Amino acid sequence: MTIVTPLRHRHRRRIIAVCAATVALHFVTINWVSGRIGATEQEREAGKGIINAELRLAPPPPPAPAPAADARPAKAPKPKPRKPKPVPPPEDAAPAVAPADPEPAPVAVAEPDAPAIQSDAAPAPPDVESAQPEPTAQQEGPASTRRWKVELPPSAKLEMDVKRKDADGTNWSGSATISWQHDGMTYKAAQEVGVSLLIARVNLLEVSSEGTIDDYGIAPAKFTEKRRNRSATNTHFNQQEQKITFSASERTVPLQSGAQDRATVLFQLAGIGRADVNQYGQEMNILVGEDRKAEVYRFQLVGEEELETKMGKLVTWHIVRPPRPGSYNAKLDIWLAPSLEWYPVQIRNSEANGAITTQTVTRITK
Repeated sequence: MTIVTPLRHRHRRRIIAVCAATVALHFVTINWVSGRIGATEQEREAGKGIINAELRLAPPPPPAPAPAADARPAKAPKPKPRKPKPVPPPEDAAPAVAPADPEPAPVAVAEPDAPAIQSDAAPAPPDVESAQPEPTAQQEGPASTRRWKVELPPSAKLEMDVKRKDADGTNWSGSATISWQHDGMTYKAAQEVGVSLLIARVNLLEVSSEGTIDDYGIAPAKFTEKRRNRSATNTHFNQQEQKITFSASERTVPLQSGAQDRATVLFQLAGIGRADVNQYGQEMNILVGEDRKAEVYRFQLVGEEELETKMGKLVTWHIVRPPRPGSYNAKLDIWLAPSLEWYPVQIRNSEANGAITTQTVTRITK
C-alpha cells in the first residue's frame, strides 16, 4: 500500500488547475475569433444592401413641332411712328471755335488770349499763340451774303487804350494802333498790339491787309497775321479763281463778293453805316477770312449809346456779333461814331471763359 504524501497531492492539483485554465483560455479565444469572423461576414452582407443614388439634370424638352404649311402667320404689331428729329442749325450759322481756344475777334479787337500790356506784377507777356485744330474738310461753302451799299471812311490812324481782365481776375493795360489808308481804288489796313514790360516792348500781334475797292466795298487780296512766337500766315483772296486759300491750312473756301478779313471788317461795317444807317436794321452777314478758315460773321444792331472816351462823350451806334448758341465763340461788341466818320471808337471782346478785352479810342489822326 502506497502512501501519498501531501506534497504530491499539491503538485497534482496545480497541474489540473493549469490544464483547466489552458482549456478555458483556448475556448475563449476560439469564441472571440469566431465572433469577429461572423461580424465581418455580416458587415459584408450589410454592404451589399447599400444603394448609391446620383442626381442628373433632366434632358431638355423636345423642340416644338413646326407649324403646318397652311397655318396663317400671326399679325405683327404695327410700329409706332417715330418723333421727328430736330433740325440742326446750319453749319454756317456762326463761326465754330475749339473749346480750348476761343475764337479771335476781328483784328481791331485784342486777341482773346493776348491781353495787351502791362500787369502790376510785371509777369512774362502772355502768349497769343492759340492751338486751333486743323480742319478736316477741304472745301466748304459759306452762307449766302447780300450786297450792301458802302461808303468807306477816309484814311486815318486810330490810337487805342487797351484794358483786359483775365478769367482769373488778373488785370492788364496797354495800347494798340489801327491804320486805315485808301485812295478810292486800293487800300491798306494794319493793326499792331504790344506790351511794355519794364524797359522793353514786346509785340504780341501784327496784322495787315491790302487789296482793292469795288462796288461791294473792300475787296481783300492778301491778309497777313503774325503772332508772338509763331510764323506769319497768309490768307489769299483769289478773285480770278473765286476762292480763299490759306498758308496755314489746306482748306479752300469759295470766294463771295463782299468777303472781308479781320483787318477790314470794321471799316466795311463803318462804310455800311455811312452809306445808309437804315441798313443796320437787318442782320448783317459778312464772310470773314481768318488765318486758316473763313466763316460768316453775323452782326446785329443793339442801338444808339453814349460813350465816355478820352476824346469826350461820343454818340455811337452799338453793333454786336453774338456767339452761336452752344459754341465757344467770343462775343464781339463794336461802337461806331457817326460824328467821327463812323470810325470804331470802342471794341470789346468777351470770351466764353469770362475774360474781357476792351479797346477804347484815345486819338484819331486823319
